Amino acid sequence: MTTTVFLSIMAAALLHASWNAIIKIGGNKMTIMLVMTLVQAVFGIVIAAGRPLPQGEVWLWLLGSGLFHSFYKIFLSYAYEQGDLSRVYPIARGAAPMVVMIVGALYLSDVVSLREYSGIAVLGIGILMMAQGVFSNGESRRLVPFALGSAMSTAGYSLVDGLGARAMGDAVSYVAWLFIFDALVFTPVSMALKGTVVLRAAPRVWVYGSFAAAGSYGAYAIAVWAMTVAPIALVSALRETSILFAVLIGWLIFKEPMTRGKILAVAMIVAGVILMRI
Repeated sequence: MTTTVFLSIMAAALLHASWNAIIKIGGNKMTIMLVMTLVQAVFGIVIAAGRPLPQGEVWLWLLGSGLFHSFYKIFLSYAYEQGDLSRVYPIARGAAPMVVMIVGALYLSDVVSLREYSGIAVLGIGILMMAQGVFSNGESRRLVPFALGSAMSTAGYSLVDGLGARAMGDAVSYVAWLFIFDALVFTPVSMALKGTVVLRAAPRVWVYGSFAAAGSYGAYAIAVWAMTVAPIALVSALRETSILFAVLIGWLIFKEPMTRGKILAVAMIVAGVILMRI
């Protein structure tokens, strides 16, 4: 992995943590998530209009991507209704690289060294340690299954989109189309879960949702491009360093406590990144 790819993924991690923070403060979680999805679809339509249409099997990858992204947003919306950013985010992001690593080792041709796998493992352990407060501090445990569902969906779309973008050969066009498919799936599903009230967004929610859409689109476009030039398992794991940014946002902006356990988990995450980069 080159330095350019590494730094690009770090920038994407910051964007990802930032849009999650916006979702957390944006009122009704499902509504702001829908606004974000619709704005992303508009971005996608504009970009896709000037590029060739997907061909053959790429349509199936895009359909799978739309489903996984929609499940991800649904689980994440419910999780943020139950817990803080610094608790939901680590669980939601922590399990995904472990799943991607196992699937990649078994079924993909990506070459990842033992040291890099060790880095992924240390990184994943550190992220999961961030979530221990759910059980030790008496916080709502109802967030756990939703956050884990989000993590499984993240693993699913990471694999599908990495392979789909490779099959298409154009990461920019692929990302545009995946967000179009995401909106086609997520809009009716969110309405089925929450009713038409989910469409009633105040101007403030549209502002928040638009900023979240820009951050999310940029973050994932970088990630999908990176997965076309670097091993999917490594890209997926490095994206999870966004937890560092999420913890800082939770501490500095939301005034969430920075406990000894969180500090230790941050150290584990940094150690995992170093193992993958030395």
